[in-house]
Amino acid sequence: MQTFIASVVVFGLLIFFHELGHFLMAKKVGIMVHEFSLGFGPKILGISRGETKYNLRLLPLGGFVRMAGMDPNEEDDKGIPIERTFNYKTAMQRAAVIIAGPLMNFVLAAVLLAFIFMFQGLPSATTTVGEVISGFPAQQAGLRAGDKIVEVNHKAVKDWNQLVGEIGKYPGQPFDIKVIRDGQEKHFTVTTQKDETGQYKIGIRPADNKMNPLAALYTGAAFTVKLTGLILSFIGKMFVHQAPVDLGGPVRVVSEIGKAAEFGIYQVMQLAAFLSINLGLFNLFPIPALDGSRVLFLVWEKVSGRPVEPAKESFIHLIGFGLLLLLMVFITYKDIVSLMFSNQ
Repeated sequence: MQTFIASVVVFGLLIFFHELGHFLMAKKVGIMVHEFSLGFGPKILGISRGETKYNLRLLPLGGFVRMAGMDPNEEDDKGIPIERTFNYKTAMQRAAVIIAGPLMNFVLAAVLLAFIFMFQGLPSATTTVGEVISGFPAQQAGLRAGDKIVEVNHKAVKDWNQLVGEIGKYPGQPFDIKVIRDGQEKHFTVTTQKDETGQYKIGIRPADNKMNPLAALYTGAAFTVKLTGLILSFIGKMFVHQAPVDLGGPVRVVSEIGKAAEFGIYQVMQLAAFLSINLGLFNLFPIPALDGSRVLFLVWEKVSGRPVEPAKESFIHLIGFGLLLLLMVFITYKDIVSLMFSNQ
């Protein structure tokens, strides 16, 4: 049940922010929006506010924003002023409406990371001990909460990641730790101990390093940019066979969300931020049926001075959608088989 609830919340959040981007930009450029829906299929709940219907539908597999002028057979478009329709707007205005969806996924990632930095802190930015775990070597050696670790075996450490890395160099071996306590230097000899996961640790956790809202938002945005670059770099390496092809579908995502939920809300938020970046990037790729390809058609219209014939564009998107469905079926099958064997 925990996995189900966490998955619904995460998927709902990703979809909501994506469609919200399309919706807000459509309103900004003056396009009439008939419907804002989360999910597909039969309507479960719905309210009307002004000219827009807001619906929650049965199948939580996506969402959509239905705008005036996008479908030539749309009954709701009758009597709508032409200047309030999607196709009446300039190519760049339409491109902005389309790009706004993926961009909002990057915004969501930055906001989620900012919440983590505000309420949990940024552990890697400190070497101050926040908690000494009972029964582990650190407690036995005499370390206390509040100690600032400055050296591991006479090598200076400046952040928690570096500290963990240095401690990991001494599996089951004694080493010296230098700390600052109440303004004085103290040395302790500690031997790492293997935990239930097979990792060698001394049993300490970092102190809270919580940020104010502005600093957290800035750091969240910076981390979003950094993660985006790392994902793009990994994708590039996959294409040149420098990294394994590692694709995951909804089944794998749900599995990962379930694992994250076991460790608490911050782990779920961190995973949601990562997934949101992936969703934003994926939608920007120039693949038929995705936002990126629609923008590509609009760029062509801007450069050539004439739009691609709607029938041809629709056909290309239909083919792309079919290929994406086949890919999703293949990935889902692969994920199910992988999970089955991993549980044996």
